[in-house]
Amino acid sequence: MENMKDLKSQFKKYVIPSVSAMWVFSLYSMVDGIFVSKGVGSEALAAVNISTPYINTIFALSILFSTGATTIVSITLGNEDNKKANEYFTLNTVVVSILSAIIIILSLLNLDKLAIFLGATSSTLEYVQEYLGTIILFVGFYIVSYSLEVLIKSDGYPHLSTIGVLISAITNIVLDYIFVLKLDYGVEGAAFATGIARVLSFSFFFIHFLRKKGKLQFVKFKFDFSIIKKIISIGIPDFTTEVSMAVVVLIFNQSILRVIGEDALVSYSVICYINTLVLTTMMGISQGIQPICSYYYGKKDKNAVLSILDMGLKVVNISSVISFLIVVIFTNQIVSMFISNVDKAIFDYTVTILRVFSLSFLIMGYNVITSGFCVAVDKPVLAGVVSLGRGIVVITFSLIAMILLFGGKGIWISTFVSELIVFMVAKNILKKCQDNIEEEYRELKVVF
Repeated sequence: MENMKDLKSQFKKYVIPSVSAMWVFSLYSMVDGIFVSKGVGSEALAAVNISTPYINTIFALSILFSTGATTIVSITLGNEDNKKANEYFTLNTVVVSILSAIIIILSLLNLDKLAIFLGATSSTLEYVQEYLGTIILFVGFYIVSYSLEVLIKSDGYPHLSTIGVLISAITNIVLDYIFVLKLDYGVEGAAFATGIARVLSFSFFFIHFLRKKGKLQFVKFKFDFSIIKKIISIGIPDFTTEVSMAVVVLIFNQSILRVIGEDALVSYSVICYINTLVLTTMMGISQGIQPICSYYYGKKDKNAVLSILDMGLKVVNISSVISFLIVVIFTNQIVSMFISNVDKAIFDYTVTILRVFSLSFLIMGYNVITSGFCVAVDKPVLAGVVSLGRGIVVITFSLIAMILLFGGKGIWISTFVSELIVFMVAKNILKKCQDNIEEEYRELKVVF
């Protein structure tokens, strides 16, 4: 086994860039929301939130392939088969590029239907169409850029992922300021700012692989559908975690419109931004440990795998408590970034429900890292139980039950109830996954 000092060094080397990258993704939409709210108004802010499920779905598709590919590539590199690792890397990049082209065409052809499906109302329809219509043009850069960002860590250059996303984040903020506030381009300007930022991050990562500095590079390959199937099967749990955000926002938007009213969509927009930031923090920790765990799992180093998991759990627990305390203590300041104090009724309502919703932050991290770890050690079925549970199944039933019991107030506590139920399941699943690794290690010792 690697000594503990080396493992801690690797943990920091991979987790910090991963969390930073996920934060930047969260800030993309958050910055758009802040500038749109200040530069256009609350209806435009609601429109950006209505568009969020589409953007989350696009990001989830990238995670689907990226997580699966990085797991397979990392395990293959751990087995010292660089040739196969390069073929898998190239295959994945080509597949996501083709997928992006298909999505762009279908989305543009059905833009009006898509906006209405997402929940656009008469007052927000035009804003949603403008924002989505622009974002769609950059879908390819969204998907491929994140794929390369994740795989650059498997290539041994996690610091480059941080540099790439920082370039993109700074570009997004500067262009949002110019396009939305200075040039008054509205929600369309915010979408262009985000899209151009993605083009830059894609270019940065793509150039790295063209320079052939690391182990991974583009090579000739055969279209192996069994590998694509393997990539997808491994990536489904993390994909579910992310796409659940899209499904949940969609379901919540519809529930809010029917049970509370359109004004509450503005409040929920703020909750979505904060929830996304906290959730992506947990996903960043989870995705940070995945390539290391996969690598040592490929090397049959059971102790290293479980040590990395232990570090991940400790960091997630600390992050959960800190996230909860920050939101509870600084609720007013957080809400004021999006909603003016002048609109006192909506402002006070948002402060109240954000504090209630933040209870879920104490639990979600454990559930996310359990799913991510099971993916890393090639246990996608166990991971799927957790991610499907917290992402779609349990939250849907919880939302319905809480609305029936408490009306509109039940909407804001349903996420906490859902995470708590999944937490009880996740504890048993993580124990089972650890026991499986122990058993595999004992069988390996018997063989040798």
